Amino acid sequence: MQDFEVRAEIRHVWHSAQKVRLVVDHVRGMDATRALGVLKTMPQVAAGPVHKVLSSAVANAENNFGMAAEDLYIAEISADEGPVRCWRRFGARGRFKPIRKRSSHITVILRERTES
Repeated sequence: MQDFEVRAEIRHVWHSAQKVRLVVDHVRGMDATRALGVLKTMPQVAAGPVHKVLSSAVANAENNFGMAAEDLYIAEISADEGPVRCWRRFGARGRFKPIRKRSSHITVILRERTES
């Protein structure tokens, strides 16, 4: 029997990868339906995009591959750094202060649990 995996990705999320990784570490290895419930109740703002990409992966698995949502678990989930928007704000005495708006890419890979 082949081991299918379902992949979903969201790019250019305007949250830093460091803050998204704090959320991602909580749900790594969980069942997909349980992880969706946990992400719904987390107070972090970065839990929103992670919930969105995880629910997209579950929907892809159900509609495209005919997998049951109860059998899915998070095999791999990562938050990588995306492009950084740099500009400056002028400060006192002719100086300027650099501002860096960081972004991230979130990737989720789901697999189906097998009865072993």
